[in-house]
Amino acid sequence: MKTSGVKKFASDFKDFAVKGNVVDMAVGVIIGAAFGKIVTSLVNDVLMPVIGYFTGGVNFSEHRWVIQKAVNDAAGEIITPEVAVSWGAFVQTGIDFIIIAFCIFVMVKFIMNLKRKKEEEPAPAAPAEPTEEVKLLTQIRDLLEKENK
Repeated sequence: MKTSGVKKFASDFKDFAVKGNVVDMAVGVIIGAAFGKIVTSLVNDVLMPVIGYFTGGVNFSEHRWVIQKAVNDAAGEIITPEVAVSWGAFVQTGIDFIIIAFCIFVMVKFIMNLKRKKEEEPAPAAPAEPTEEVKLLTQIRDLLEKENK
């Protein structure tokens, strides 16, 4: 690659990286990750204990369907690990997804309503055409200013 090609590439990359869309996207990803942690905590620490209470103290994250039990030797060392489908963790992840999707839906709906209201605002009215009386008074004022100078 020629030196000018490297400079062009660096310039193009700088233009791309500094554009508002990329910065906005990066901020969105960071906020989304933090929001995901909040929702996960809401599901794991608030909702699932309540659901567990109503289902008889069951912790969904521990629910699984064991296909093959773990095989241990005489010393208790695991020879073959357990093979299981963790459907409880899947249920919790599904609840996470539903809550996140609902929150994003509400947020997008709110933003779209704000944009719609902004678009519906009437444009400022054009100044009205001055009446004959105003025109005459303006001419008199201009004549008086000329005489005083």
